[in-house]
Amino acid sequence: MTLLGGVIFFGLALYILKQFAKADPRLLSRYAKKGGGAALLLVAGFLAVRGHFETAIPLGVFGLSLIGWSFGGLLPGSRGRKTAGRSSTVKTAFLDMVLDHDSGRLSGRVTNGALAGQELDSIELPKLAGLAVAVDPESRRLLEAYLDRRAPSWREHAEGDTGGRGARAPARGPMTEQEAYEILGLQPGAGPDDIGKAHRSLMKKLHPDQGGSNYLAARVNEAKDILMRGHRRQTPSS
Repeated sequence: MTLLGGVIFFGLALYILKQFAKADPRLLSRYAKKGGGAALLLVAGFLAVRGHFETAIPLGVFGLSLIGWSFGGLLPGSRGRKTAGRSSTVKTAFLDMVLDHDSGRLSGRVTNGALAGQELDSIELPKLAGLAVAVDPESRRLLEAYLDRRAPSWREHAEGDTGGRGARAPARGPMTEQEAYEILGLQPGAGPDDIGKAHRSLMKKLHPDQGGSNYLAARVNEAKDILMRGHRRQTPSS
Protein backbone atom coordinates (compact mmCIF):
# COMPACT_ATOMS: atom_id res chain seq x y z
CA MET A 1 0.00 0.00 0.00
CA THR A 2 2.92 2.32 0.70
CA LEU A 3 4.22 1.90 -2.84
CA LEU A 4 0.76 2.47 -4.26
CA GLY A 5 0.43 5.61 -2.16
CA GLY A 6 3.74 6.86 -3.49
CA VAL A 7 2.66 6.28 -7.08
CA ILE A 8 -0.64 8.09 -6.46
CA PHE A 9 1.17 11.00 -4.85
CA PHE A 10 3.61 11.12 -7.77
CA GLY A 11 0.76 11.20 -10.28
CA LEU A 12 -1.03 13.88 -8.29
CA ALA A 13 2.14 15.97 -8.16
CA LEU A 14 2.54 15.77 -11.92
CA TYR A 15 -1.11 16.69 -12.47
CA ILE A 16 -0.84 19.73 -10.18
CA LEU A 17 2.37 20.71 -11.95
CA LYS A 18 0.69 20.64 -15.35
CA GLN A 19 -2.36 22.59 -14.16
CA PHE A 20 -0.18 25.18 -12.48
CA ALA A 21 1.85 25.61 -15.64
CA LYS A 22 -1.32 26.22 -17.65
CA ALA A 23 -2.20 29.17 -15.43
CA ASP A 24 0.95 31.01 -16.54
CA PRO A 25 3.10 29.10 -19.04
CA ARG A 26 6.20 31.19 -18.38
CA LEU A 27 7.22 32.26 -14.90
CA LEU A 28 4.75 30.12 -12.94
CA SER A 29 5.70 26.95 -14.80
CA ARG A 30 9.31 27.32 -13.71
CA TYR A 31 8.35 27.68 -10.05
CA ALA A 32 5.84 24.85 -10.34
CA LYS A 33 8.53 22.62 -11.82
CA LYS A 34 10.80 23.26 -8.86
CA GLY A 35 7.93 22.75 -6.45
CA GLY A 36 7.11 19.42 -8.08
CA GLY A 37 10.75 18.41 -7.83
CA ALA A 38 10.76 19.21 -4.11
CA ALA A 39 7.59 17.17 -3.62
CA LEU A 40 9.15 14.20 -5.41
CA LEU A 41 12.19 14.44 -3.15
CA LEU A 42 9.92 14.23 -0.10
CA VAL A 43 8.21 11.15 -1.51
CA ALA A 44 11.58 9.61 -2.36
CA GLY A 45 12.81 10.23 1.18
CA PHE A 46 9.69 8.66 2.64
CA LEU A 47 10.06 5.57 0.45
CA ALA A 48 13.75 5.29 1.29
CA VAL A 49 12.95 5.26 5.01
CA ARG A 50 10.49 2.45 4.30
CA GLY A 51 13.19 0.53 2.48
CA HIS A 52 11.80 0.91 -1.06
CA PHE A 53 15.09 2.01 -2.59
CA GLU A 54 14.23 0.65 -6.03
CA THR A 55 11.50 3.32 -6.25
CA ALA A 56 13.06 6.02 -4.08
CA ILE A 57 16.28 6.36 -6.10
CA PRO A 58 14.74 7.08 -9.54
CA LEU A 59 12.15 9.37 -7.94
CA GLY A 60 14.89 11.27 -6.14
CA VAL A 61 17.00 11.62 -9.27
CA PHE A 62 14.00 12.87 -11.24
CA GLY A 63 13.11 15.32 -8.47
CA LEU A 64 16.65 16.70 -8.41
CA SER A 65 16.59 17.16 -12.18
CA LEU A 66 13.34 19.12 -11.91
CA ILE A 67 14.83 21.60 -9.46
CA GLY A 68 17.82 22.17 -11.74
CA TRP A 69 20.56 19.84 -10.52
CA SER A 70 23.09 18.66 -13.11
CA PHE A 71 24.69 15.25 -12.87
CA GLY A 72 27.73 15.93 -15.06
CA GLY A 73 27.08 13.17 -17.59
CA LEU A 74 26.07 10.48 -15.06
CA LEU A 75 22.55 10.32 -16.46
CA PRO A 76 21.68 9.07 -19.95
CA GLY A 77 21.68 11.95 -22.41
CA SER A 78 23.54 14.27 -20.03
CA ARG A 79 26.82 15.77 -21.24
CA GLY A 80 27.58 18.04 -18.33
CA ARG A 81 26.22 21.14 -20.06
CA LYS A 82 24.75 23.91 -17.98
CA THR A 83 21.09 24.36 -18.83
CA ALA A 84 20.59 27.64 -20.62
CA GLY A 85 18.14 30.11 -19.12
CA ARG A 86 14.80 30.61 -20.78
CA SER A 87 14.31 33.49 -23.14
CA SER A 88 11.62 34.90 -25.42
CA THR A 89 12.30 35.98 -28.98
CA VAL A 90 10.20 38.64 -30.67
CA LYS A 91 10.59 39.54 -34.33
CA THR A 92 9.15 42.55 -36.11
CA ALA A 93 9.74 44.09 -39.51
CA PHE A 94 12.85 45.92 -38.24
CA LEU A 95 13.96 44.15 -35.07
CA ASP A 96 14.92 40.78 -33.64
CA MET A 97 14.62 41.04 -29.85
CA VAL A 98 15.43 38.58 -27.07
CA LEU A 99 14.11 38.88 -23.50
CA ASP A 100 16.03 36.91 -20.88
CA HIS A 101 13.55 35.59 -18.33
CA ASP A 102 16.03 35.35 -15.47
CA SER A 103 17.61 38.80 -15.67
CA GLY A 104 14.81 40.64 -17.50
CA ARG A 105 17.43 41.96 -19.93
CA LEU A 106 16.15 42.95 -23.36
CA SER A 107 18.63 42.78 -26.23
CA GLY A 108 18.47 42.52 -29.99
CA ARG A 109 19.60 43.74 -33.36
CA VAL A 110 18.29 45.72 -36.30
CA THR A 111 17.30 43.62 -39.31
CA ASN A 112 16.21 46.27 -41.81
CA GLY A 113 17.25 49.74 -42.98
CA ALA A 114 20.58 51.54 -42.77
CA LEU A 115 21.42 50.04 -39.36
CA ALA A 116 20.67 46.45 -40.37
CA GLY A 117 22.93 43.91 -38.70
CA GLN A 118 23.93 46.13 -35.78
CA GLU A 119 23.32 45.15 -32.17
CA LEU A 120 21.13 47.63 -30.29
CA ASP A 121 23.63 47.78 -27.43
CA SER A 122 26.28 49.09 -29.83
CA ILE A 123 24.12 51.88 -31.30
CA GLU A 124 24.14 55.35 -29.76
CA LEU A 125 20.94 56.51 -28.08
CA PRO A 126 20.27 59.44 -30.47
CA LYS A 127 20.43 57.08 -33.45
CA LEU A 128 18.05 54.64 -31.79
CA ALA A 129 15.60 57.44 -31.00
CA GLY A 130 15.79 58.51 -34.63
CA LEU A 131 15.28 54.94 -35.82
CA ALA A 132 12.01 54.82 -33.90
CA VAL A 133 10.61 57.37 -36.34
CA ALA A 134 11.12 55.25 -39.43
CA VAL A 135 9.83 51.90 -38.20
CA ASP A 136 6.35 50.43 -38.00
CA PRO A 137 4.26 50.85 -34.80
CA GLU A 138 5.05 47.35 -33.52
CA SER A 139 8.79 47.86 -33.96
CA ARG A 140 8.55 51.34 -32.42
CA ARG A 141 6.85 50.05 -29.28
CA LEU A 142 9.45 47.31 -28.93
CA LEU A 143 12.33 49.74 -29.46
CA GLU A 144 10.90 52.16 -26.90
CA ALA A 145 10.62 49.29 -24.41
CA TYR A 146 14.31 48.57 -24.98
CA LEU A 147 15.22 52.24 -24.53
CA ASP A 148 13.16 52.42 -21.33
CA ARG A 149 15.32 49.63 -19.91
CA ARG A 150 18.63 50.91 -21.22
CA ALA A 151 18.16 54.60 -20.36
CA PRO A 152 14.96 55.23 -18.35
CA SER A 153 15.24 59.01 -18.76
CA TRP A 154 15.77 58.94 -22.54
CA ARG A 155 12.33 60.43 -23.24
CA GLU A 156 13.01 63.45 -21.04
CA HIS A 157 16.33 64.16 -22.74
CA ALA A 158 14.90 63.52 -26.21
CA GLU A 159 11.88 65.77 -25.76
CA GLY A 160 13.34 68.34 -23.37
CA ASP A 161 14.36 70.77 -26.11
CA THR A 162 11.15 70.58 -28.15
CA GLY A 163 8.99 73.66 -27.99
CA GLY A 164 8.42 76.96 -29.70
CA ARG A 165 6.63 76.00 -32.93
CA GLY A 166 5.27 72.80 -31.49
CA ALA A 167 6.79 69.61 -32.88
CA ARG A 168 10.09 71.00 -34.10
CA ALA A 169 13.41 69.21 -34.00
CA PRO A 170 15.49 69.58 -30.82
CA ALA A 171 19.01 70.95 -30.89
CA ARG A 172 21.34 68.22 -32.18
CA GLY A 173 23.80 67.50 -34.95
CA PRO A 174 22.56 68.37 -38.43
CA MET A 175 20.50 65.70 -40.11
CA THR A 176 21.81 64.54 -43.47
CA GLU A 177 19.64 64.05 -46.54
CA GLN A 178 20.31 60.32 -46.36
CA GLU A 179 19.01 60.22 -42.78
CA ALA A 180 16.00 62.30 -43.82
CA TYR A 181 15.12 59.83 -46.58
CA GLU A 182 15.47 56.92 -44.13
CA ILE A 183 13.27 58.60 -41.53
CA LEU A 184 10.51 59.18 -44.09
CA GLY A 185 10.98 55.70 -45.55
CA LEU A 186 11.80 57.02 -49.03
CA GLN A 187 14.40 56.23 -51.65
CA PRO A 188 16.93 58.99 -52.45
CA GLY A 189 15.58 61.28 -55.15
CA ALA A 190 11.92 61.02 -54.13
CA GLY A 191 9.88 64.01 -55.30
CA PRO A 192 8.03 66.64 -53.26
CA ASP A 193 4.70 64.82 -53.60
CA ASP A 194 6.16 61.61 -52.18
CA ILE A 195 7.83 63.55 -49.38
CA GLY A 196 4.56 65.23 -48.47
CA LYS A 197 2.62 61.95 -48.50
CA ALA A 198 5.23 60.19 -46.36
CA HIS A 199 5.28 63.09 -43.91
CA ARG A 200 1.48 63.11 -43.51
CA SER A 201 1.37 59.34 -43.08
CA LEU A 202 4.06 59.34 -40.40
CA MET A 203 2.51 62.22 -38.49
CA LYS A 204 -0.75 60.26 -38.26
CA LYS A 205 1.17 57.29 -36.83
CA LEU A 206 2.93 59.54 -34.34
CA HIS A 207 -0.31 60.78 -32.80
CA PRO A 208 -0.27 60.20 -29.00
CA ASP A 209 -3.09 57.68 -29.35
CA GLN A 210 -0.79 55.64 -31.60
CA GLY A 211 2.12 55.68 -29.15
CA GLY A 212 3.98 58.61 -30.70
CA SER A 213 5.96 61.39 -29.03
CA ASN A 214 6.89 65.02 -29.62
CA TYR A 215 10.49 64.05 -30.25
CA LEU A 216 9.64 61.55 -32.98
CA ALA A 217 7.27 64.02 -34.61
CA ALA A 218 10.04 66.62 -34.52
CA ARG A 219 12.40 64.29 -36.35
CA VAL A 220 9.81 63.70 -39.07
CA ASN A 221 9.27 67.44 -39.48
CA GLU A 222 13.01 68.03 -39.67
CA ALA A 223 13.41 65.35 -42.34
CA LYS A 224 10.63 66.88 -44.44
CA ASP A 225 12.13 70.38 -44.13
CA ILE A 226 15.59 69.20 -45.20
CA LEU A 227 14.34 67.33 -48.27
CA MET A 228 11.99 70.11 -49.35
CA ARG A 229 14.80 72.67 -49.07
CA GLY A 230 16.96 70.42 -51.20
CA HIS A 231 14.31 70.30 -53.92
CA ARG A 232 13.87 74.07 -53.84
CA ARG A 233 17.60 74.55 -54.33
CA GLN A 234 17.55 72.20 -57.31
CA THR A 235 14.59 73.96 -58.95
CA PRO A 236 15.88 76.80 -61.19
CA SER A 237 14.22 80.15 -60.55
CA SER A 238 12.25 81.55 -63.47
